[in-house]
Amino acid sequence: MKTRVLGKTGATISEIGFGAWQIGGSWGDVSEADGKRALNAALDAGVTFVDTADVYGDGRSEKIIAAVLKERGGDKPFVATKAGRRLSPHVTEGYTGQNIDAFIDRSLANLGVEALDLVQLHCPPTEVYYRPELFGALDRLVAKGKIRHYGVSVEKVEEALKAIEYPGVATVQIIYNIFRQRPHELFFAEAQKKNVGVIVRVPLASGLLSGKINRETAFAADDHRNFNRHGEAFDVGETFAGVPFDAALEAVEQLRPLVPTGVPMAQFALRWILEQHAVSVVIPGARNEAQAQSNAAASALGAIERETKAAIAKVYERLVKVHVHHRW
Repeated sequence: MKTRVLGKTGATISEIGFGAWQIGGSWGDVSEADGKRALNAALDAGVTFVDTADVYGDGRSEKIIAAVLKERGGDKPFVATKAGRRLSPHVTEGYTGQNIDAFIDRSLANLGVEALDLVQLHCPPTEVYYRPELFGALDRLVAKGKIRHYGVSVEKVEEALKAIEYPGVATVQIIYNIFRQRPHELFFAEAQKKNVGVIVRVPLASGLLSGKINRETAFAADDHRNFNRHGEAFDVGETFAGVPFDAALEAVEQLRPLVPTGVPMAQFALRWILEQHAVSVVIPGARNEAQAQSNAAASALGAIERETKAAIAKVYERLVKVHVHHRW
């Protein structure tokens, strides 16, 4: 497992992390036992970065992580969580220092720690990024020792660019994959200039870039790939990266011939992301041990050839860009 530095946190972490949304909820039935096995498999494979949130299963994900780490003992991975989406309604006015402090206290209890490695504002409304008093409150929480670092999880490139104007923002989590290429046009370079860590989520476009989904694939009622296809519950960009299902499937078929023989498409898609030096870590999720092991193995793949990258860019330009590029 290769490592990278997570921006100004200074932490050296695995370049493949573990996204713990699946073991919390909204991905169909994933038992607690399966969730624990998946996380253990990732850690056994050298993963040292785990990303979760207080709303994943209403704390279930955080508690599973805590249980696994307690059982394992020894050196702990870097654990990042998120705060803000517990607000109901989820509005700008709810993002106060007092509310975030309360959410952090809950996550401290769920994870069983005295200080959180990293807290990320969880895709707040755009207006929140124009409230310096909130970022000042986060600075004070660092000073108090409740959190070691803070960052943001964003929907839009514009939000990411605004967030890194605040010197205390150590990381930005953003959607970036073969279907969502805009971040590498400007944001990545700006993040590097300011030594901001970049955490890449939705790397497989909700499984589409695994190459295993087709028109007949059925998703459970409680799987966001069923109930959020048009943004009914949260930003549609979180589901299939915001690409219309049929257009995405056509793009996947165009990508298949570009994947080296014997390499799973999911690993190839993860390797494509890691070609960007600005990326600190990519956080694919896993429902079971096999997925976790396969994700981790992507770190061992060699670089993608220039001609292949050019062919991927053409698929994006022709079939995907019109649907997503200027929305996020």
